[in-house]
Amino acid sequence: MNGPLLEVTSLTKSFAGRKVLEGVDFSVASGELVAFLGANGSGKSTTLRCVMGITEADGGTIKLGGQDLGQVQGKALHLARRKAAMIFQKIHLVPRRTALENVCTGALARMSTGRSLSPLFFPEDILEEAMDCLDRVGLADRAHDRAGRLSGGQQQRVAVARALCQRADVVLADEPVSALDPHAAEQVMQLLAGLAHEHGLAVAAVLHQPDLALRHADRAIGLLNGRMVFDSPVDRIGAVALDELYAPDRRLAA
Repeated sequence: MNGPLLEVTSLTKSFAGRKVLEGVDFSVASGELVAFLGANGSGKSTTLRCVMGITEADGGTIKLGGQDLGQVQGKALHLARRKAAMIFQKIHLVPRRTALENVCTGALARMSTGRSLSPLFFPEDILEEAMDCLDRVGLADRAHDRAGRLSGGQQQRVAVARALCQRADVVLADEPVSALDPHAAEQVMQLLAGLAHEHGLAVAAVLHQPDLALRHADRAIGLLNGRMVFDSPVDRIGAVALDELYAPDRRLAA
């Protein structure tokens, strides 16, 4: 398609009378990794949650694959939202199930009710697709290991594979590496960048580590008190801009 896969215009959100997002505008194109940066409470995670419909926005327009989500409802809205998959800080895998079974759950919407009740009934074509997704994240050899026995970085890669099995064009990652050690964080960020640059997905990630964004993202969006303060290629973001962005966190720490 022409144009961005994700386009957000004039997004607003308040909680208990406090404005959390004020007129946020951004887009993410195929083949692009965009990082959201900012201090705690700046609105980064709320932005992604509004896109997914986990949190209801007060105003603004959200388009996925060119479709305005505000113009559809019911089953049509559910189908439209399937163009995006979300990866969370808390990975939400089923520990007792295998990596392969967890990845298959990304395809539950494509299974009949009977097939979706148990991994024993997952269709063969879904199992094959899930194995391919695990291979793409470098974990085909751990497919039959229980998710609870994998390292944190491996579990996050299983979550990425699950998103791939959903066949989403847009991947939203909410602090996907904040609980990982530096080496695992680098691996996951390299994986997310690969999904964009090699597989043509539109990827947006909330990050607390500006250095990871500068190394792996194409663009970064800075949020401060719910307002966008920059939307720029990472190689044009200076230290002064980052210092101002994270000043609220430093004031709280003091």
